[in-house]
Amino acid sequence: MDDHKENIYTDNIRLNMSDVLRHDKDQSCLRICAGEDSVPNTSTSPPPNGDYSHPVYKEIAMANGQINRMSMEELRRKLSDLKLDTRGVKDVMKKRLKSHYKKQKLQSAAEEGVPIDKYYDYICVVDFEATCERDNPPSFKHEIIEFPMVLVSTETLEIVDTFQEYVKPELNPQLSEFCINLTGITQKMVDEADTFPRVLEKAVAWLQERELGTKYKYAILTDGAWDMSKFLNIQCRLSCIRYPQFAKKWINIRKSYGNFYKVPRPQTKLSTMLDNLGLKYEGRPHSGLDDSKNIARIALRMLQDGCQLRVNERIHAGQLHSVPSSAPVEGAPPPHNPRSRD
Repeated sequence: MDDHKENIYTDNIRLNMSDVLRHDKDQSCLRICAGEDSVPNTSTSPPPNGDYSHPVYKEIAMANGQINRMSMEELRRKLSDLKLDTRGVKDVMKKRLKSHYKKQKLQSAAEEGVPIDKYYDYICVVDFEATCERDNPPSFKHEIIEFPMVLVSTETLEIVDTFQEYVKPELNPQLSEFCINLTGITQKMVDEADTFPRVLEKAVAWLQERELGTKYKYAILTDGAWDMSKFLNIQCRLSCIRYPQFAKKWINIRKSYGNFYKVPRPQTKLSTMLDNLGLKYEGRPHSGLDDSKNIARIALRMLQDGCQLRVNERIHAGQLHSVPSSAPVEGAPPPHNPRSRD
């Protein structure tokens, strides 16, 4: 549903685009000032107070300059020699090779006091499917009909668990033919499913059983801003429950991908991200669980390429906001069932 999500309009949500655009502009300035191309963003945290005087950073800058001058064939050959993935477009391969050298250099320098940080133990990918029509009118209220989660370990760099429940819509219980054909979710599936409050309870229990937010630090990750700022927000209002605290901040992988690989927004759609990384879509498009698994595969490849995946969006008072990279890195709070609205 990733393309269809971009055409959704609601009266309930006021998207603060000026805040988002201002943040992106500010971050571009910060990246230029910090010399991002010389010291690319990786899973190793930057030095305290932005001090890049340590000799290791000069070595990294020199290596980056050499990599920038490599042809595609030279990049592929070097990656092969290092037993690294050779798939993807040229910019992806350059970033992968830079991150590999930076990681090696910083690991060697860690004994000298260069800090290394792992942001989260787990990343939980969520990609809802919701009721829809071919041409959604402005007044249409989308109800979640599939609640999938895919759990990724940042230590083993693999998918370790999945959750999936279908949801019975209550406001418009009859699915449109367009929605059925798009998502593959049948009327029988939703008729036999629980309502959203009960499914949310199951999702919370699943997260709690895995000790996320208590023993392990985790973050939610989505493909765009719609799942949390629109679908979940609208659904909570329709179900007369408060928005869950654990879902108020998340990683928008489209932003992370665009910033890390330095590509424009049109190249951050799910299918394009997969293609650029040399990956093929696995499963049925617009299945929430299959979409979530493929988003997780992109996240894993980005982690392998040295990207810092960290929370970059949040919702507050029904509005979407960017989370600046200067903000402290915090995991999502322990999941709990939200209270009913007064």
